[in-house]
Amino acid sequence: MTIQLPGAGGTLRAYEPRTEPLAVAAGASFTSRTVFAAAHVVADPFADVSPDAPAAVDWDATLAFRRHLWAHGLCVAEAMDTAQRGMGLDWTGAAELIRRSAAEARAVGGRIACGVGTDQITGGTLAEIRAAYEEQLALVEDSGAQAVLMASRALAATATGPEDYLEVYGHLLRQATAPVVLHWLGPMFDPALTGYWGADDLDAATDVFLEIIAAHPDKVDGVKVSLLEARRETDLRRRLPRGVRCYTGDDFHYPELIAGDAQGFSHALLGVFDPLGPLAAQAVRLLDTGDTAGFRALLDPTVALSRHLFQAPTRFYKTGVVFLAWLAGHQDHFAMVGGLQSARSLPHFARAYELADGLGLFPDPKLAEDRMKTLLALYGVTR
Repeated sequence: MTIQLPGAGGTLRAYEPRTEPLAVAAGASFTSRTVFAAAHVVADPFADVSPDAPAAVDWDATLAFRRHLWAHGLCVAEAMDTAQRGMGLDWTGAAELIRRSAAEARAVGGRIACGVGTDQITGGTLAEIRAAYEEQLALVEDSGAQAVLMASRALAATATGPEDYLEVYGHLLRQATAPVVLHWLGPMFDPALTGYWGADDLDAATDVFLEIIAAHPDKVDGVKVSLLEARRETDLRRRLPRGVRCYTGDDFHYPELIAGDAQGFSHALLGVFDPLGPLAAQAVRLLDTGDTAGFRALLDPTVALSRHLFQAPTRFYKTGVVFLAWLAGHQDHFAMVGGLQSARSLPHFARAYELADGLGLFPDPKLAEDRMKTLLALYGVTR
C-alpha cells in the first residue's frame, strides 16, 4: 500500500509507509548524560478563541505527554520555546503550565526545569525587567522546579551594552536559591534576540556570557546554547568553569555534541527530543554502557528529520513538532495555540511524515498514515 505525497512543483509521488514501529521500551533515567526534552503544549481544539487571544490549553493531553517523556527516563524542560512561549503562550498561560507540570513531576518522580523570562512585559527600564524576571523566578522556585533563565526580548531591546546584561543577570543569580540553567537562544529562533549579551559579534557575546558565569559559578548548573554552530558550542564548553555543564540546544549537531570527544561532552536540552523522545532515550542508554558507536548509529539518522523541522524560518519548528505528536497519537487533533498549525506548508508536512515514518517513530504506523491522508484530503489531495 502506498500514499501519495506532494513534492516540489505540485507533483505527487508514491510513498510506501512502514508497517512496524521501532521497538523501544520505557526505562529509568540515564547515568552518563542529563537529557531534557523541551515539551510542546496541546491546544484545546474546541475553544472559541482567535490566534491573538490567550491560549486555551488541553491540560489533560498536555500533562499526559509529559508523563510519556518521563516514562522513557527523559527530563522535561517546561514553558520554553517549544511550548510556544511568546508565540501563542503568554505569561499567564505559562505560569499555569509551570504550576501544573511541576505538580505532575512531583507526583510521578520526574525531573523538571522551567523557563524564567520577562514576557509579562513588552519593554521597560532595567529595574522593571529585573522585577519581571524576579516574579517568574519566584514562581518557578516555589513550584519546586529548577529555573532556566531564558533570554529576554525586553532586555535585548533596552540594554545599551554588556554592562546591562552583567548587572541584570548578576542580580538574578545572587537571588537564585539553587543553581540555574542560563539559556542563550540565537536570533534564528527569535529575531528579537539579535545582539544578545550586548554584542552582535558572537565572540564578544561569548566573552560576556562567560564573564557572567565566572562571577557566579556556584549558581550556574549549566548553560543551554542554541546557536546551531557545533564548533562554537564545543569551544564554549571547553571554557566553562569546572562543574558547569553545557546542555546542547543545537538541533542540527546534537549526536556529535552529546557523544563528545576526549575533552568533554554536552548534556542536552532539545526541542527535537519532543518527537524523538523514546528513540533518543534508547540511544542514550547505549551511551550509558559505553557504546558510542551504537549511540551514533541510532541517533545520527534522526538529524535529517531535525534539520527539516528546524529549517528557516527556524522559529516555526514547533508546528512540525505538534504535527508529529498528532500523527503519533499523543493528541487527537492538529490544532495549536495561536493558530500556529498554519505556519508550515503541505510539502513540509509530507516530508516530515516521510522522515519520521522511516525512522519508525510512530507507535501505530497505520494511524499515522490515516491521519496523514486526512490532512492531504483537507488540502485537496484525494488520490
